[in-house]
Amino acid sequence: MKENEQPEGELAIRVQTMPENTNPAGDIFGGFVLSQMDIAGGLVTKKISKGRTVTIAVDAMTFYKPVMVGDTLCCYVKLIKQGKTSMTVKIESWVARQYEDIREKVTEGVFTYVAVTADRVPRKIDEPYTDN
Repeated sequence: MKENEQPEGELAIRVQTMPENTNPAGDIFGGFVLSQMDIAGGLVTKKISKGRTVTIAVDAMTFYKPVMVGDTLCCYVKLIKQGKTSMTVKIESWVARQYEDIREKVTEGVFTYVAVTADRVPRKIDEPYTDN
Protein backbone atom coordinates (compact mmCIF):
# COMPACT_ATOMS: atom_id res chain seq x y z
CA MET A 1 0.00 0.00 0.00
CA LYS A 2 1.19 3.46 -0.83
CA GLU A 3 1.03 6.52 1.39
CA ASN A 4 -1.90 8.81 0.52
CA GLU A 5 -3.39 6.04 -1.63
CA GLN A 6 -7.04 6.51 -2.58
CA PRO A 7 -9.63 3.86 -3.45
CA GLU A 8 -9.86 2.85 -7.10
CA GLY A 9 -13.20 2.23 -8.76
CA GLU A 10 -16.85 2.70 -7.93
CA LEU A 11 -18.10 2.53 -4.35
CA ALA A 12 -20.45 -0.44 -4.64
CA ILE A 13 -21.26 -1.35 -1.04
CA ARG A 14 -20.86 0.07 2.44
CA VAL A 15 -21.68 -1.88 5.61
CA GLN A 16 -21.05 -1.49 9.31
CA THR A 17 -19.35 -4.50 10.85
CA MET A 18 -21.09 -6.15 13.78
CA PRO A 19 -20.07 -8.53 16.60
CA GLU A 20 -21.76 -11.50 14.89
CA ASN A 21 -19.24 -11.15 12.02
CA THR A 22 -16.21 -11.93 14.21
CA ASN A 23 -13.83 -14.86 14.31
CA PRO A 24 -12.78 -16.49 17.63
CA ALA A 25 -10.05 -13.83 18.06
CA GLY A 26 -12.63 -11.03 17.99
CA ASP A 27 -11.66 -9.59 14.58
CA ILE A 28 -14.07 -9.51 11.66
CA PHE A 29 -13.96 -12.89 9.94
CA GLY A 30 -12.14 -12.84 6.58
CA GLY A 31 -14.99 -14.79 5.01
CA PHE A 32 -17.37 -11.96 5.87
CA VAL A 33 -15.12 -9.45 4.13
CA LEU A 34 -14.77 -11.77 1.12
CA SER A 35 -18.56 -12.17 0.90
CA GLN A 36 -19.08 -8.40 0.95
CA MET A 37 -16.50 -8.02 -1.82
CA ASP A 38 -18.29 -10.68 -3.88
CA ILE A 39 -21.63 -8.92 -3.41
CA ALA A 40 -20.04 -5.61 -4.49
CA GLY A 41 -18.53 -7.21 -7.59
CA GLY A 42 -21.85 -8.80 -8.47
CA LEU A 43 -23.66 -5.47 -8.19
CA VAL A 44 -21.25 -3.78 -10.59
CA THR A 45 -21.00 -6.65 -13.10
CA LYS A 46 -24.77 -7.09 -13.34
CA LYS A 47 -25.02 -3.36 -14.06
CA ILE A 48 -22.36 -3.66 -16.80
CA SER A 49 -23.96 -6.75 -18.36
CA LYS A 50 -27.54 -5.56 -17.77
CA GLY A 51 -28.43 -8.92 -16.25
CA ARG A 52 -27.47 -11.77 -14.01
CA THR A 53 -23.83 -12.65 -13.35
CA VAL A 54 -22.11 -15.42 -11.41
CA THR A 55 -18.71 -15.53 -9.75
CA ILE A 56 -16.36 -18.01 -11.41
CA ALA A 57 -13.00 -17.10 -9.87
CA VAL A 58 -11.39 -15.22 -7.04
CA ASP A 59 -7.70 -14.58 -7.57
CA ALA A 60 -4.92 -12.83 -5.69
CA MET A 61 -6.71 -12.03 -2.43
CA THR A 62 -4.46 -10.05 -0.12
CA PHE A 63 -5.40 -9.11 3.43
CA TYR A 64 -3.39 -6.14 4.69
CA LYS A 65 -4.98 -5.17 8.00
CA PRO A 66 -7.66 -6.49 10.34
CA VAL A 67 -11.22 -5.23 10.29
CA MET A 68 -12.71 -4.48 13.69
CA VAL A 69 -16.23 -4.48 15.07
CA GLY A 70 -17.82 -1.10 14.38
CA ASP A 71 -15.69 -0.31 11.32
CA THR A 72 -17.53 0.78 8.20
CA LEU A 73 -16.42 -1.56 5.41
CA CYS A 74 -16.48 0.00 1.92
CA CYS A 75 -15.92 -2.05 -1.25
CA TYR A 76 -14.76 -0.34 -4.44
CA VAL A 77 -14.98 -2.13 -7.79
CA LYS A 78 -13.03 -1.36 -10.96
CA LEU A 79 -13.49 -3.20 -14.28
CA ILE A 80 -10.08 -4.33 -15.49
CA LYS A 81 -11.01 -6.70 -18.34
CA GLN A 82 -14.12 -7.52 -20.33
CA GLY A 83 -14.50 -10.46 -22.67
CA LYS A 84 -17.50 -11.77 -24.62
CA THR A 85 -19.18 -13.35 -21.57
CA SER A 86 -16.84 -12.55 -18.68
CA MET A 87 -15.73 -9.54 -16.68
CA THR A 88 -12.72 -9.31 -14.40
CA VAL A 89 -12.82 -6.70 -11.67
CA LYS A 90 -10.42 -5.48 -9.03
CA ILE A 91 -12.13 -5.05 -5.69
CA GLU A 92 -10.60 -3.05 -2.85
CA SER A 93 -11.98 -3.05 0.68
CA TRP A 94 -11.39 0.02 2.80
CA VAL A 95 -12.53 0.74 6.34
CA ALA A 96 -13.49 3.89 8.13
CA ARG A 97 -12.40 3.15 11.68
CA GLN A 98 -15.01 3.68 14.37
CA TYR A 99 -14.55 6.96 16.29
CA GLU A 100 -11.57 7.93 14.11
CA ASP A 101 -11.01 9.94 10.94
CA ILE A 102 -8.84 7.17 9.52
CA ARG A 103 -9.60 5.35 6.27
CA GLU A 104 -7.42 2.35 5.47
CA LYS A 105 -7.24 -0.23 2.70
CA VAL A 106 -7.64 -3.62 4.38
CA THR A 107 -7.84 -6.04 1.47
CA GLU A 108 -7.99 -6.34 -2.29
CA GLY A 109 -8.56 -9.06 -4.84
CA VAL A 110 -9.36 -9.87 -8.43
CA PHE A 111 -12.72 -11.49 -9.15
CA THR A 112 -14.11 -12.86 -12.42
CA TYR A 113 -17.82 -13.00 -13.21
CA VAL A 114 -19.71 -14.46 -16.17
CA ALA A 115 -22.95 -13.07 -17.56
CA VAL A 116 -25.60 -15.81 -17.59
CA THR A 117 -29.17 -16.41 -18.71
CA ALA A 118 -31.98 -17.17 -16.27
CA ASP A 119 -31.06 -20.85 -16.79
CA ARG A 120 -27.45 -20.12 -15.74
CA VAL A 121 -26.03 -20.58 -19.23
CA PRO A 122 -23.25 -18.14 -20.22
CA ARG A 123 -24.47 -15.34 -22.47
CA LYS A 124 -22.75 -12.55 -24.35
CA ILE A 125 -22.54 -9.38 -22.28
CA ASP A 126 -24.05 -7.30 -25.08
CA GLU A 127 -27.07 -9.61 -25.50
CA PRO A 128 -30.26 -8.63 -23.69
CA TYR A 129 -31.03 -10.53 -20.49
CA THR A 130 -34.43 -12.18 -20.33
CA ASP A 131 -35.88 -13.80 -17.24
CA ASN A 132 -38.21 -16.31 -18.87
